[in-house]
Amino acid sequence: MDHFKYKGDSLFAEDLTVSDIAARYGTPCFIYSRATLERHYRVYAEALAGHPHKICFAVKANSNLGVLNVLARLGAGFDIVSGGELDRVLTAGGDASNIIFSGLGKTTNEIRKALDVGIHCFNVESEAELSRINEIAQAEEKIAPISVRVNPNVDAGTHPYISTGLKENKFGIPASNAIDLYRNAAKMDGISIMGIDFHIGSQLTTVEPFLDAIDRILEMVDKLDEEGIKISHFDMGGGLGVPYGKEEPPHPSELIALVREKFTGREMEIVVEPGRSIAANAGIFVTRIEYLKKSEQKNFAIVDGAMNDLIRPALYGAWQEIVPVEKSSKAAAVYDVVGPVCESSDFLGKDRELNIAAGDLLAVRSAGAYGFVMSSNYNTRPRVAEIMIDCSDSYLVRERETVAELFANEYMLPD
Repeated sequence: MDHFKYKGDSLFAEDLTVSDIAARYGTPCFIYSRATLERHYRVYAEALAGHPHKICFAVKANSNLGVLNVLARLGAGFDIVSGGELDRVLTAGGDASNIIFSGLGKTTNEIRKALDVGIHCFNVESEAELSRINEIAQAEEKIAPISVRVNPNVDAGTHPYISTGLKENKFGIPASNAIDLYRNAAKMDGISIMGIDFHIGSQLTTVEPFLDAIDRILEMVDKLDEEGIKISHFDMGGGLGVPYGKEEPPHPSELIALVREKFTGREMEIVVEPGRSIAANAGIFVTRIEYLKKSEQKNFAIVDGAMNDLIRPALYGAWQEIVPVEKSSKAAAVYDVVGPVCESSDFLGKDRELNIAAGDLLAVRSAGAYGFVMSSNYNTRPRVAEIMIDCSDSYLVRERETVAELFANEYMLPD
């Protein structure tokens, strides 16, 4: 559920019309709903109530400071994958002790900074990374808390670009090697073993891959326990899907209820890293139709938004619902909704039946995750504005870039 609804013929973001928001801030733009973000976070919190847990929002899904601050105020933890994301979380008011540092390419400076601020845990993804963390921790006279990200070789049944739990993927430690890595970690003076971790992919639409992976990793937990290596937290990653179109993913409460059954009699803290399932349907991307163009084969709605703003359709062939901001009685036709970027892959949606005219506004739904964060300046296009709606108030949480800002750090050769 979200708070982008039609009232009469107008699409509203909470208590404001999207048309009025676009008139004030311009297009294209991303619009977020605070009420939706809070609701989606609380679904996880309520489902996990009564069991030790951490809900660590995956910052890679949406790293806007306004979004992170809304979640930090609710007590969220955060899953980060870079030093930049660490700085964003801290700036947004996140608690360092609730930060999980994932990612397989952590640099020396990133590790040192994370140790200095006192993050909750590093998710280790290779033997070389474990050795580096240990060396840095000893040099800093600190103890680094770690989990090992285990690759359970579970097929998540999702797009191959966002599948991360198969043995051919670059992520994590193969299950066959993980026990030995824990043994080595237990001997290191700069390391404290805290947990075990997996993440099998993104946009999962069934519970079975989660449950299969949990069973496999819990077997490993029991083997480690027999060797005296105690695991205090179990990080099941994120990846729960959302209904972009006809998908019917499980509700988070349904997934968590089944997960909790696996931990009956176990005292481990459950850590989850949701990103898309919190943020995706909390945002829309709004774009204006510049021209309607007809050819022998196709009708095109050429809009001011493009693949540099929202790359998911071009990158993954992703389908997202596209709706008019103001409903119309105009005659319907089937259009490809395309942008002005000079690539044939520059489209937001294909074969969409729409009642539209040039100048109309369109909203691409479910754009709150992996939207702005994946945007670029291709074709020297400034990145767009981001707006947060809170009931009947709107807040600019990122200003639209200017072209001058794009080359402010570039220099020509001297004469």
